Amino acid sequence: MKILVVGSGGREHALVWKLAASPRVRRMWVAPGNAGIGLEDLASGAGRVECVPISAEDLDQLLEFARTHHPDLTVVGPDNPLALGIVDRFQREGFSIWGPNQSAARFESSKAFSQSFMEKYGIPTARAGVFTEAGPAREFVASLGGRCAVKADGLALGKGVLMCEDREQAYRAVDEILVRRSFGAAGSSVIIQEFLEGIEVSLHALCDGRTALLFPTSQDHKRALDHDQGLNTGGMGTYCPTPFLSEAELEQAGRAILNPWLAGCAREGIDFKGILYPGLMLTKQGPKVLEFNARFGDPETQVYLTRMENDLLELLEASVSGNLSRCRLQWKPMASVCIVIASAGYPGPYQKGKPIHGLAEVAGLPGVKVFHAGTSLNRADVVTNGGRVLGVTALGADLAGARNAAYAAVDRIRFEGAQCRRDIGWRALEQTREQV
Repeated sequence: MKILVVGSGGREHALVWKLAASPRVRRMWVAPGNAGIGLEDLASGAGRVECVPISAEDLDQLLEFARTHHPDLTVVGPDNPLALGIVDRFQREGFSIWGPNQSAARFESSKAFSQSFMEKYGIPTARAGVFTEAGPAREFVASLGGRCAVKADGLALGKGVLMCEDREQAYRAVDEILVRRSFGAAGSSVIIQEFLEGIEVSLHALCDGRTALLFPTSQDHKRALDHDQGLNTGGMGTYCPTPFLSEAELEQAGRAILNPWLAGCAREGIDFKGILYPGLMLTKQGPKVLEFNARFGDPETQVYLTRMENDLLELLEASVSGNLSRCRLQWKPMASVCIVIASAGYPGPYQKGKPIHGLAEVAGLPGVKVFHAGTSLNRADVVTNGGRVLGVTALGADLAGARNAAYAAVDRIRFEGAQCRRDIGWRALEQTREQV
């Protein structure tokens, strides 16, 4: 088979790495890819993955590439192309493509749509309001006592959520999104949710329009600094599985969320084929959905796919064709941890072009895989080309072992200004110590 993968981040590198392991893949292009993606070999022995210089959001050029090269399947990684309707355009020309269409992608591209859908179909979520004007938004903030999450409605690279502890902080957040438009068009409306107390985890479910296969839980670390300090980022590290839900509790949470979601999609005529990624808060009243995403998480993809035993190509084909009911997910009985190494200044302004050292040394470590996110080539040198640069991922018999292996690899990688959190997985390890 010939595969086209759209995207350039750590999520896409993980998808490419896993798809390249399928013996059926004879050729793979990635648009635009990154320095690490271009070094992946196909397990079929048919050669190396090829990066093509087309932006993930340039739908015209991507479609023209497909017309010329005729991929058997296109796999879309990031949220923006999905929101722009890449699936609809490819399908209209007869190309097989994996990912939700533009209507289904609204679960992520519009938090207002998603919130309304959850309330309509009884999916457990936070009390919330949607506003386009600052005055009514401030009134709702006051009704919550100021403790709330203020969210830009549209896509904002994972950074359009402002957590507020009091009224003044929440008023400033409303002004930043609705008045100053710090997130541009994504902030044309704002969603204000009550502050939910508990432990946050990530759920993922592979869907084909009728069936949803639930993944184990993972836990992302959104804040830039240790102990959940600093600004929100796109994710500074994650691990899988988490100890916060038993298998029975996970199945129960999945039923409470996915069953009404699937029923609602059927009633609304939404044909969702792809990954549904609910962010979940485990409250004293039970699990509640914070928001929906319509694609794999990043860096959750890195820990899921290093644990997955299935041929990912077969799963994606079943998702596209509506045959997921015939599939069963299989996982290595191990833990996986991903540590993100970021550029100095991230999630604020940062410099690019810093040479990265130690990658060849780390490549030989057992159980370790370095997924590239913001990298490029400068002649023969791999250099930084983004805020989140690398996702250093390791497998271990348990969380502590995987975490130690990941940090041992992190410590061998160097570039000017490199930063990472040193506490990935702390909640799970703390709970484990309490249970001993």
